[in-house]
Amino acid sequence: MARACILGVMGQRLDADERSFLREARPFGVIVFGRNVHSSDQLRALCGDIREALDDAGAPIFVDQEGGRVQRLRPPVAPRRPALGRIGALYHRDEAAGLRASYLHHRLLADDLKSHGINADCAPCLDVLSADTHQIIGDRAFSDDPQAVAALGRAGVTGLHDGGVAAVIKHIPGHGRARVDSHQALPVVEARREDLERDFAPFRALADTGMAMTAHVTYSAFDANGCATISPVIITEVIRKAIGFDGLLMSDDLSMKALGGSFAERTRRAIAAGCDVVLHGNGALVGEPARDLMAEMRAVTEAAPELEGEALRRAMRARDFMGEAAAFDRAGAEAEMADLGLGDIRASEGARA
Repeated sequence: MARACILGVMGQRLDADERSFLREARPFGVIVFGRNVHSSDQLRALCGDIREALDDAGAPIFVDQEGGRVQRLRPPVAPRRPALGRIGALYHRDEAAGLRASYLHHRLLADDLKSHGINADCAPCLDVLSADTHQIIGDRAFSDDPQAVAALGRAGVTGLHDGGVAAVIKHIPGHGRARVDSHQALPVVEARREDLERDFAPFRALADTGMAMTAHVTYSAFDANGCATISPVIITEVIRKAIGFDGLLMSDDLSMKALGGSFAERTRRAIAAGCDVVLHGNGALVGEPARDLMAEMRAVTEAAPELEGEALRRAMRARDFMGEAAAFDRAGAEAEMADLGLGDIRASEGARA
């Protein structure tokens, strides 16, 4: 039985210790980052080795591949794709064109990922922009209009699923009002309930998506004592009931500084609050001192339970979206994106988040 965690790997190939650890730990899935990507052949081999270690030919392998600043597969492994904010801007000029662009963008992302062995994408962002939105979200969000975000998000999720790649909507129930970067500190949002409920709308509209990622954000109007990831109130009353999301709920990265305590404590608190699985991305921020990543992973896996009950049901349903891709004219899609003004993506879109 798989364990209720998603783990990272440290390099561009598995060493003997990592192979043994993955075989023993049996995580639900593995996530890859830019540090794990050198070439197409290398990435395919890594994904194959991960699945061999897990003894699961269809094991979920995740990545953050949004386009814009957040794109772990980059040239020459995969083309640069536009930030979602550019698609949202097109939508506000021409709704039909924007919806088509969101679909094509995510369908192309799926093609980029599937061809390398990756079958789950932590995208799209359904966060609603506000006057206070920190730049860590910025143009990763489609719009400040919840209805636009919902429509564009639906087109994006459909594109991923048509490509045989499971979508993970994020950051539920909304990161748009956070004024600080949750990688660095805990954001506390003090907006009124009615304002927050406006931000919940895109997640409610896409509540049938198979997976979602939590926000490491405290919403004082609902629970002043803990961020969404470790708040039973937010997960039960907001995410499960008010939003109606019944898919697999995964935490954002436990390594982020918005959370405190040991990795075992973080794991136990997130699971106790209602997360189905926890994510340990296994990475340090630039400039941070080196950490004992294997020790962190062992602490997470020792604290994470085996998937069972409702969490297991949701996990199995999420895997249903990781199937065969529908027929697709990639060249035609690339040409259509170029016609929409979104086909020539330059490095000037910014550094990685």
